[in-house]
Amino acid sequence: MTELSLLLMAVIWGVNFSVVKYGTQVMEPLAYNALRLSLACAVLLAIATWRPGKRPIASDRWRLMALGVVGHSFYQILFIYGITRTRAGTAALVVAASPAAVALVARVCGHDRLSARATAGLAISIVGVFLVLGDSISANGPSHFVGDLLILGAVVCWAFFSNGLVAITQRVDALQVAAWTLVGGVGPIILVGTPQLLRVEWTDVTLLTWAAVFYSGVMAMVVASLLWYRGVHLIGPTRTSMFGNLQPLVAVVVAWLVLGEVPTMLQGAGAATVLGGLYLSRR
Repeated sequence: MTELSLLLMAVIWGVNFSVVKYGTQVMEPLAYNALRLSLACAVLLAIATWRPGKRPIASDRWRLMALGVVGHSFYQILFIYGITRTRAGTAALVVAASPAAVALVARVCGHDRLSARATAGLAISIVGVFLVLGDSISANGPSHFVGDLLILGAVVCWAFFSNGLVAITQRVDALQVAAWTLVGGVGPIILVGTPQLLRVEWTDVTLLTWAAVFYSGVMAMVVASLLWYRGVHLIGPTRTSMFGNLQPLVAVVVAWLVLGEVPTMLQGAGAATVLGGLYLSRR
């Protein structure tokens, strides 16, 4: 049941790339992001309040909220504008390099030491990202490349955010960490998204658009995250991460079927290289 739930998690996250791509085509990006993050924050904070666990002290709450500005505010602004400028499948493949970025930052910050095998695997993953970026330039032009770079910037933000949480996660429940970082991140998103929210013609927002907000807010940011934390608790982070690596494959297939984004040979080579490098680094 745990592995089936993690498979569901990978599917939810993989589908989310196409859902966000659709949502930002019918609503301005920051307005859409403000709605989905606000919904996710309210649901996650309610669950964290109800569920018992090690709660953060006041100083930890402030630190978690500050980290949330990096891991949610900066990340989501770069991600949402990046995905509007590139293909959903390409964005998923770039995001798949997040473990490599996290490991590199961990090495620089002294949180972890990389073996020769892990270093080789991360290097291969980085080569895979460059293959994906090269395919994006050749197939879609420089405008999509800008979107890819924004997604890559979001990945860097996530790497620093993840490493900033290392000390706190040793003494605070993971669900509390997720909730309080989102509390810190949602405020700046609403602030910068207010002009776009004021321009929304609410009577013209369709039921399908609201469904997209619900899916990318509650399903992707709450349900899938809870499944992730449950997997880490029951079978450990390494095996859980291997299921997370399925999401770019799901994303590429769904974007092909739903958005008509036909995968290219170079994109496939890049995907295989990224995932192969991650697998090697986790051996």
